[in-house]
Amino acid sequence: AGSGGYGYLRQPMWWAGMLTMIVGEVANFAAYAFAPAVLVTPLGALSIIVSAVLAHHLLAEKLHAFGWLGCLLCIVGSVEIVLNAPEEKEITGVKQLFAMAARPGFVAYAGATVGFAAYLATRVYPTHGSSNILVPIGICSLVGSLSVMSCKALGTALKLTFQGRNQLLEAETWMCAAVVGACVVTQMNYLNKALDVFNTAVVTPIYYVMFTTLTLTASSIMFRDYLDQGAREVAGQICGFVTILAGVFTLHVTKDHGEGTGAGG
Repeated sequence: AGSGGYGYLRQPMWWAGMLTMIVGEVANFAAYAFAPAVLVTPLGALSIIVSAVLAHHLLAEKLHAFGWLGCLLCIVGSVEIVLNAPEEKEITGVKQLFAMAARPGFVAYAGATVGFAAYLATRVYPTHGSSNILVPIGICSLVGSLSVMSCKALGTALKLTFQGRNQLLEAETWMCAAVVGACVVTQMNYLNKALDVFNTAVVTPIYYVMFTTLTLTASSIMFRDYLDQGAREVAGQICGFVTILAGVFTLHVTKDHGEGTGAGG
């Protein structure tokens, strides 16, 4: 843990990790253009499984029985979400997405999100950011939910452009690009501050839960996917998400269980 500054920028390993993260986020960005956010975002838990398995083999961070159970729960929850995911709605242009975003419900959500994130960043973080993990993670998650909606719109615009329906001439496309850029910079700033001060094993599950919950909320308000689904499909998605949360919680909270048991014996 550090002081929450920018010392990590001088670490070559950090830049190597950032490069691999960028590659992964590009693929993640492409996924938003072809699938609903309520499907793509929860499946981010699979990256936690990959990280745990790689750490097990490359960093000698052994996965004990509870760790493997957490991985299994994440996989089961992901399968449940995939089986009950809504179909991607037909989007004819970026103006259609802006019309969805202009509905009173999403305008209220976006306004409240920006206002609360700004309050946390300017009023709360300077005094409590290094002692309360919920402050920087809260800022990341609030801004992140809006970045996903913007990524969805921008990705869809690029997909339609490649299909022959040029969206690059629309002002809304560039507005989405600007929002994505601002949101991503803010997310990376506060996420790195959190990782510099707090334990990664604590940051990861809290960030996943808050970010995914807020993103699903934003997507439900903007796209109203639940209106085209039955109660069984919605319940299946909720159960799948809760199962993933249980898996993430089990994987990280019991991370050092095996070491503690061995030391006690």
